[in-house]
Amino acid sequence: MTRTARKSMTLRDALAEFVKHPTPWMLIAWSGVLLASRISLGGWTIADAITPIALVAISPIAEWLIHVGILHWRPRSWGPVRVDSRLARDHRLHHQDPRDVPLVFIPWPSLIVVIAGVTAIALLAFPRTGIGLTFALTIALFLVFYEWTHYLIHTDYKPRHAIYRAVWRNHRYHHFKNENYWFTVTSSGTADRLLGTYPDPQQVKSSPTVRNLHAPSITG
Repeated sequence: MTRTARKSMTLRDALAEFVKHPTPWMLIAWSGVLLASRISLGGWTIADAITPIALVAISPIAEWLIHVGILHWRPRSWGPVRVDSRLARDHRLHHQDPRDVPLVFIPWPSLIVVIAGVTAIALLAFPRTGIGLTFALTIALFLVFYEWTHYLIHTDYKPRHAIYRAVWRNHRYHHFKNENYWFTVTSSGTADRLLGTYPDPQQVKSSPTVRNLHAPSITG
């Protein structure tokens, strides 16, 4: 397993480790192909400006829904079929050891499915291919930002600015205080505040299952 040591870390140190992992390169390559395709296609309209703004605006809610509904999915069986995705399994491992760097990243097999699915939607579900490519490119670039932010939070790089410090603190509360709150990763006080999972940390008890999702609690 690749881990960051407990030491002073600069952004350069963090970046050097970040680029050793496959999913950032997969996302950068996908973004590059989409960008080249969009530029080559041309035919820009106002929708190419509105689409990224709209997607970024709803991204905190999307993060919250994915985190709660997919990553924190409780395994269950329907007859002989056990429903438990790779994303959920790896996320439970991520909670067990938040400093295990490979587990910070989106699992690459799952990312392949995401890339294929979003690309298919971009090419088939929009009335104009150009808008579809803009849609996919925005998601691809956001996922690069998401991977970098999530990774950086789990390193020993210390926040130096208020906005990132709030994001850093928010996610660390989720991992080290109580897994039932603070679900956004790239923002703080957005979707969590809207959806009721942004309490005063001083009023929240530390969870005995924060490192062991879905395990029985002390109170049952």
